Amino acid sequence: MLSSLSQWLWQEKFWLPPNHTWADLENRDGLVFAQPRDMLAALPVGLLLVAMRVTFERFVGIPLGRWLGVPDETRKPVKPNDTLEKHFLTEGQRPDEPQMALLAAQCGLSLRATQRWFRRRRNQDRPCLSKKFCEASWRFLFYLCTFVGGFAVLYPESWLWTPVKCWENYPNQPLKPALYWWYLLELSFYNSLLITLPFDTKRKDFKEQVVHHCVTVLLITFSYSSNLLRIGSLVLLLHDASDYLLEACKMFHYARLQKVCDAFFLVFSCVFLYTRLVVFPTQILYTTYYESIINHGPFFGYYFFNTLLLMLQLLHVFWSCLILRMLYSFTKKGQMEKDVRSDVEESDSSEGEEAQGCQQLKNGVAGGPGAAPSNGPRRRANGHTPAT
Repeated sequence: MLSSLSQWLWQEKFWLPPNHTWADLENRDGLVFAQPRDMLAALPVGLLLVAMRVTFERFVGIPLGRWLGVPDETRKPVKPNDTLEKHFLTEGQRPDEPQMALLAAQCGLSLRATQRWFRRRRNQDRPCLSKKFCEASWRFLFYLCTFVGGFAVLYPESWLWTPVKCWENYPNQPLKPALYWWYLLELSFYNSLLITLPFDTKRKDFKEQVVHHCVTVLLITFSYSSNLLRIGSLVLLLHDASDYLLEACKMFHYARLQKVCDAFFLVFSCVFLYTRLVVFPTQILYTTYYESIINHGPFFGYYFFNTLLLMLQLLHVFWSCLILRMLYSFTKKGQMEKDVRSDVEESDSSEGEEAQGCQQLKNGVAGGPGAAPSNGPRRRANGHTPAT
């Protein structure tokens, strides 16, 4: 059964243009071509990167964060309460008004004390700034190295400057060792991100991140197996061009170096919007959609590859909208106040729920006779929201 599935999966019509077979990509006359089995090395290398990350965060990330003065919030622990804990784990972390009032009555607590318990309990599950800093510093190091290394690999190549040359003599394009190692490292890194995804800080765009990582792994694997290495390398380099700037911005934000963070954010925004909304559609998508089939007709791989690239472009538009919202806020307030993807550290006097509690008390939901009226909502204790 597995043999039949393998034979069906590796049919030339899925991976190669018409009138081409796997025999055309066999190593010959001193020329080396991409072989799909080469990418199996990405699995152990991905595990090695996970081990390297753990070591880096422990011996470099944490000491560096302390040296830069990255603070960790002091969080008050919640008092054990089986009823509230069960609701928190099974029903939801943010009960609505009737549920909150019912839980308060069941536990013999005031409405405000119940609200405070849920706020503190949610804060306990939020990662501390030192953890976020370590994640950002590891990714900054990797993205910076891959961008510099990738640019060094592609700089002598003509297709870096003229993408249409990605299709010259395709698919009979020999593989250079430096390009293979760069490709392997990129695929291994995204495999490591998928492995550590359950343990990393979860943003509000967690689902989009999962989709992005999966699409990237598929793109790298498919482009290597189909010998689409030239255009695939341009996609990788284009993405790495802004990713390390984003991670640097996060690091400075966690270290409370706000002016440096703001400067990096402006540079990152310009690079991201230009590379993802201008260069990517006009150079990458154009050449893969139109110029790639000049010498041969479309085939399954053509449609599959372009579909994955379009999915990436939709994610680019989504994240660009978030960046533009932050830029708008930046121009109004003069500093990058928060990242709209981040979860907010709540104080014991969370503004929204205090107002909600006031209204409930006025309506007699929580207190009954003798319940003390609220003095109005208090301001949040934290001035800035941690960036992603």
